[in-house]
This record gives sequence, C-alpha cells and structure tokens, in this order.
Amino acid sequence: MSTLVSPRSAAAGSAPAPAAALPRLLRGIRADGYAMSLDEHLDVHGEMPHERRRRRGHSALIDQVEQAGLLGQGGAGFPAARKLRAVAAARRRSIVVINAAEGEPASRKDGTICQMLPHLMLDGGHLAAQALGADEVIVCVCETAPGSIDAVATALEERAGREDGSIRMQLSVVPGGYVTGQETALVSHLNGRPALPTFTPPMPFEQGVRRRPTLINNAETLSQLALIARYGPEWFRALGTGSQPGSTLLTLSGPVSAPGVYEVEPGASLSSLLNAAGGTTATPRAALFGGYSGGWVAGELLGGVALSDEHLAVHGASLGAGVIALISEHACAVAETARVTRWLSDQSARQCGPCLNGLAALASSVEEIAAGSVQGDSGKRIARLASLVRRRGACSHPDGAVRFVLSALETFTEDFADHARHGRCDACAHEPELPLPARYRPVGHGDLTGAR
Repeated sequence: MSTLVSPRSAAAGSAPAPAAALPRLLRGIRADGYAMSLDEHLDVHGEMPHERRRRRGHSALIDQVEQAGLLGQGGAGFPAARKLRAVAAARRRSIVVINAAEGEPASRKDGTICQMLPHLMLDGGHLAAQALGADEVIVCVCETAPGSIDAVATALEERAGREDGSIRMQLSVVPGGYVTGQETALVSHLNGRPALPTFTPPMPFEQGVRRRPTLINNAETLSQLALIARYGPEWFRALGTGSQPGSTLLTLSGPVSAPGVYEVEPGASLSSLLNAAGGTTATPRAALFGGYSGGWVAGELLGGVALSDEHLAVHGASLGAGVIALISEHACAVAETARVTRWLSDQSARQCGPCLNGLAALASSVEEIAAGSVQGDSGKRIARLASLVRRRGACSHPDGAVRFVLSALETFTEDFADHARHGRCDACAHEPELPLPARYRPVGHGDLTGAR
C-alpha cells in the first residue's frame, strides 16, 4: 500500500501537526484494501456526534460546515453550507441523496470511498439528515460498480441494528452513463423515470425525490462533513488554502509508477504528488485536469502547477471531479481528443439539439482533423459549432464537451495543424492512455489507492 501523505509537506520537509496531518479521509484504511467494518471505523473516528435540537432553518452542524468552508467535491465546487441551508429552510420534510454514481470515466475516488470507507460516507449522510430534519437517506451507486454496491449494502446491514431507526438509509442502484450522476438525472431515476437530466426549475432543493426538498451531495463531500462534525472547522482549515480548505481526493492516471487515488492538500505542487506516486514512467506530454469536461495543461507548464482551483484557473483548468490524467510523449494528443470527443457525443442524453446534433458534429469535425480529411478552415468550423452548442443545452453536458475540445485545440495547436495537413501520425497507433470505460481494466481494491 502506498503511503498517503501531503505532497506539500513532503516537499517542504516538515509535517503538519498530527491532529491535522494527512491522511484524513483515508485514515485507517485496511492494508488488504477491503472495506473497514463498522467496529474498525469506530475505532478510528469514534462514535458519530448527534445534534440534540434543531430549529427550522438552523443547525449547529450547518454553521460548522459554513465556518469550515467545505466545497462540494463532485466537480462544481458549490459551497456545501449553502446547499444545506437551502434545504433546511424548506417547510416540508426533506430527503438526503448521497451521489456515488461517479459517471466520470477517469475518476475512482467515489468508488474508493464506497469500497473502503463506506461508514464515513454513511455517517455524513446520517448527520446531514439529522441537521435537516430529514427522515431518509438514499445512497446512489452505479450498476457498473459491483464492488461498491456490495460494500455499501454490507455497511448498511452492519448499521441496521445499531441505529434508532429515525432515519431510514437505503441503497439505490442507478444506470451507468456519463450524465446519470447529474443531480436532476438522479432525481428523475429515483422518481421512476429515465435517469436523464431535466429542465430546471424547480431545483432539487425545492422539489426533488417524491416532490420533497432534496439535498444531493457527492460521496466525498458528505465524508468530509462527517469529519468536520467530529473535529470542527478549525481542524478542517488547518490544511489547504483560504479559498479551498481541507483535503481532497484526486485520481491520478497515466504514465506514473503508482496510478490511483491520493488524498492531497489543495495548494500542494503537482510535482510532489507525482513523487508520492513513484514518479513518472515517461515524459508527460500534457495533463487533463478535472475529468472529461476539464481542461488541458501542456507538459512544459506542469513543473510549476499547484493543485488548487485558484492556481489552475490561470491555465484554464480546475480540479473539477478530482482527476489528473497524464498523457505521455508517446501518445497522439489529437487522436486522444478525437476518441474522447466521440465518446462524449455517444453519451448524449439525446433530449436537445445541442447535445444530440451539436456534439455529433463536433466529434466528426475533430475526427476529420485527426484523419487529415478536413476541408476548409477546421478551427473556424469548430469555433462555430462550439458557439452553437455552448450554454444552449438542457444540461451541462454539451458545455463540458466544448470546454474539453477548445482546451485541446489551444494546448495542442501545432499537432492539430499537422494532422489537418498530413493526417495520422506514427503516435496515433499508440495504445490509448485516457481510461475510457471500455478500455479500463477492472481493478482490485488495492489498485484503487495506488498499491503495487
């Protein structure tokens, strides 16, 4: 099992105070990679705190979450306390949904939580429900993640005889798909309809599952909430940056010795994370940050990159869904872009023109450049298609695909120009490096945390 440390502290040569040191979320994980039992979880973190009294719209826990500055870890980075307050202010009894669907192909962090730390996640869901006066928690796990399904089901059985029953917790297996993890898609599925994003308003916090106010939070977000409830906002803020406090889970993939899920401190250097992962096995050509709706950063800039949204914004990127996917000097960036763009097009919800037709046209244009069969100015054509797709979809999926393509065009300008003139290059035949689901080898528990 690889050591899970703070790359910033490792680089600086001094560790933070023991109470604040990393790992936090991953503290106490079993060496064999299997899920911590409830007893093991309690040995590490102690009993779950309880809020004795709650007035409508007010909760001591929500105050703590606000003071901690916890941001949502699902990709959007929305302040967690604002979501909690919106649901707490409702006049109807609410429902809490734990979103562990993890449709992002390059991410394994929610799977890691489900398979190794299910009780920390369930604590967070229970505590959020307690703070909101909710009587139900639903854990959504993707049907393509049997290990996560089994681990969460076992954890729920362990807890069944030890809780007072005032909050009912259940598992819901949701369909696979990139857009399934969007909030409104989960609500639609839980209401008995197809798992597709819907037009808003109303927002889920207003009218969600069974038309009740619904809090939907990512698995990591609620796991962090469980730690804040135990150790307080000052402890949480002892790591990270002012705008991005605490710790975060990142899935690192590509040409590194130990790819996997790492817990890091926002603000740490990318180079220190790569060192913690055993170093690179080939020179990185570039890195995709945030996932398949994220942004690229060229290899020559990676040495100075810090792992925070504030710093990455300078490069047009963010940590997003907690993904850092490197591609090596041996890979063709144009072929990778074409492959992922076509996959994103195939993941269309097929319920609006920009998603159904716009993404298909965008994917075809990138493929034509990759093959050298483009007619006319390819850059202008893609820019025109981007303008027709961006901010016009029923959900955010088209926007993410456009962001990915435009970032690739800017980062690999010379490569795209060369392909447009000459077609496929020698590197096009290289084995694809970005882990699309169809090509991603199923891994054991140990691989999820970078074990070798």
